[in-house]
Amino acid sequence: MARSTISSAKPLSKALYTPEQRVRRDATKWTLVQGILAPIQFLIFLISLGLVIRYLLSGEGFVIATWSIVLKTLVLYTIMITGAIWERVVFGCYLFAPAFFWEDVFSFLVLALHTTYLVMLFGGLGSPEQQMWVALAAYSTYVINAGQFLLKLRAARLDERANAMAISSASGSRA
Repeated sequence: MARSTISSAKPLSKALYTPEQRVRRDATKWTLVQGILAPIQFLIFLISLGLVIRYLLSGEGFVIATWSIVLKTLVLYTIMITGAIWERVVFGCYLFAPAFFWEDVFSFLVLALHTTYLVMLFGGLGSPEQQMWVALAAYSTYVINAGQFLLKLRAARLDERANAMAISSASGSRA
């Protein structure tokens, strides 16, 4: 009875970037912009999360917690706009490129919850505690979405490492 084997020559999954997309990704300034904004947003998130939790536990620091959420939301909007530009440059569409489809879908939930917080804040809707709980819901979706993007970044690095090894072994076998 013949045993089936998986050929190591075939990739198990589709590469995140085509060679042309990789060149565009590496050449555009928007990659650097995303690389700078993402850790800034995460730092603001951590500080804001601490301030929101402090307010919910002690009732102190509403104003600073509120400003931190507004700042986090503005940075989120900025990174979403620049990310859409980055997708346009790299993939040819502003959003929902196949490589980042589910990350973009979930990003809209993140945006919706952050925007809901702003509507509540500026519309005087809900109690301060309710507003903070909406912010925490927004933050929980942000953490999931950030995790999605970190997994994509890792996948891209692994893909590039595999490509480099394939090129290296192919050129070594010609000798």
